[in-house]
Amino acid sequence: MLAIYKKEVKSYLTSMIGYVFIALLLLLAGIYFTAYNLNYGYPVFGYTLSSSTFVFLIVTPLLTMRVLAEEKKQKTDQLLLTSPVSIMKIVLGKYLAMVTVYLIPMIILCFYPIILSSFGTVSFKMAFAALFGFFLLGCVNLVIGLFISSITESQAIAAVLTFGILFLCYMVSNLESFISTTAITSFLAFLLFLVVLCMVIYQMTKSALLSGGIGGIGGIALLITYLVKSSIFEGAIQKLLSIFDITSHFTSFVDGIFDFTAVTYFVSVIVFGVFLTVQSIQKRRWS
Repeated sequence: MLAIYKKEVKSYLTSMIGYVFIALLLLLAGIYFTAYNLNYGYPVFGYTLSSSTFVFLIVTPLLTMRVLAEEKKQKTDQLLLTSPVSIMKIVLGKYLAMVTVYLIPMIILCFYPIILSSFGTVSFKMAFAALFGFFLLGCVNLVIGLFISSITESQAIAAVLTFGILFLCYMVSNLESFISTTAITSFLAFLLFLVVLCMVIYQMTKSALLSGGIGGIGGIALLITYLVKSSIFEGAIQKLLSIFDITSHFTSFVDGIFDFTAVTYFVSVIVFGVFLTVQSIQKRRWS
């Protein structure tokens, strides 16, 4: 794993990708820092980071699009799949390399509150709590990009899909307000989700029996639940969408609160993302 980690870090820092990633992140954060904290004298550094979260929509696809997709395109993934190193170690090595590159601008951002303190009183507790939350938020974005890169061999497709998924996650809080909270709306939404899930299962397994069985059992279970107690479905789609609202979990850190629930959420998403990436590569190994 260490060899893969060193190779990936070196590849990022000997090409333009790593430096463009660092430069863009610092540029956007610097613009908001200058505007809010320096020009307007706003002492809360977390507000700058909160305004900069959209930068992940731009920089995440840039850093993650080639990490596994390029291996597939050049057929060098066969060397990895036949190596004595486990798939888990390969994935972790590549992911930790991206996190290491991400740490570089994060370390630089740690000096911003210190610079701000020379102009007035700054709460370092709030500032570094926000920085910690911003770091976790970035790690979640990176693991999403890592997984997307594992399911395609085209860097362009990986970049577009990563941007699209992150954009939906970024906008999910706004989408919730446009969706009715009635039970029938949630019921129909869950049925649609079940159909999509069955299609994905079929594409992965090519088993009509398995996908059809899951769809049939799931559909009957949803119908019975709706007929027996439809109130369960009221506002359920909003609760489901909130799971994908990764940015909202960063809000408490902006206020200087070390939210253990948010930390658990971020870590869980990272672990789940790594697991899905491993399964995606494992499927390719045996296909």
